[in-house]
Amino acid sequence: MLNNKTILITGGTGSLGKALTKTILEKWPTVKKLIIFSRDEQKQFQMAQEYPLFKYPQIRFFIGDVRDFERLRRAFKEVDFVIHAAAMKHVPIAEYNPMECIKTNINGAENVINAAIETGVSNVVALSTDKAAAPINLYGATKLASDKLFIAANNIKGDNPIRFSVVRYGNVMGSNGSVIPFFIEKRKDGKLPITVSDMTRFNITLEGGVEMVLNALESAWGGEIFVPKIPSYKITDIAKAIGPNCVQEVIGIRPGEKIHEEMITSSDSFFTYDLGKYYVILPQIPKWSLDEYIKKFSAIKVDQGFTYNSGTNSEWVSVEELRMLIKEHVDETFN
Repeated sequence: MLNNKTILITGGTGSLGKALTKTILEKWPTVKKLIIFSRDEQKQFQMAQEYPLFKYPQIRFFIGDVRDFERLRRAFKEVDFVIHAAAMKHVPIAEYNPMECIKTNINGAENVINAAIETGVSNVVALSTDKAAAPINLYGATKLASDKLFIAANNIKGDNPIRFSVVRYGNVMGSNGSVIPFFIEKRKDGKLPITVSDMTRFNITLEGGVEMVLNALESAWGGEIFVPKIPSYKITDIAKAIGPNCVQEVIGIRPGEKIHEEMITSSDSFFTYDLGKYYVILPQIPKWSLDEYIKKFSAIKVDQGFTYNSGTNSEWVSVEELRMLIKEHVDETFN
């Protein structure tokens, strides 16, 4: 799929960007070019040490910000696929700096869309979050707006064959700023701060996130929001898994946080289909035949009123399973 193609990843020095880079280079060794687009020169410098040019001549590091349309347009020239992973994602920081979050997550999305349409990119996959479903915080609201922009981009592209789609998933295990590395660090103090004892979250590994993005690149017709079928965990169980001898100190919910996360709302159920491994929320006015899509993917319509919520999920990760997953996917030295 990606051999002899040029791929650009915005936010490419983040956790998912690095995981995508590793997978792409392993599975498609003759990829024409892989461009890492981000604004943090230190992270680019560090990543370049892992992928030296003499060994990985396909990689290019491109300093830029998704807020800067002209820089994006230059970076997108002769690019086939764009994976949009750049975002301002920390909930409390977004609540305190709302316009900065809007500039990156909404204006940045619009810039990516316009630059891609103007430069002949053939396929764009944007990363979303469970917080975009029925959002109660600014981060979630900006990602919902971003999702809407990418879906609507399929209607404004004219006769351009470009496809825009979205991948929405829950907390990525061990990603920058996530709870697992935070708890691993805090367990040294003998106390783990718990917001609310009955809080739950969806859980996906970096590898699972990468697989979803690559699936969307290959199979999207344009306008879909792909949602994985993944397990949930209780925040108290992740605390037990990481610090079984630690005191769990309830500190109260933070601004903009939910007790349970939702990836598909009851309002989404009217347009949601089960694809087996994934759910997909289809555009309300698709630019292609719905009957052909259903036949191609053996898609089954979910029941009206269906929701996909971390608190009512049917699949759960146990304390022992969490410990194994942390050792396998986050920290090999974890014990």
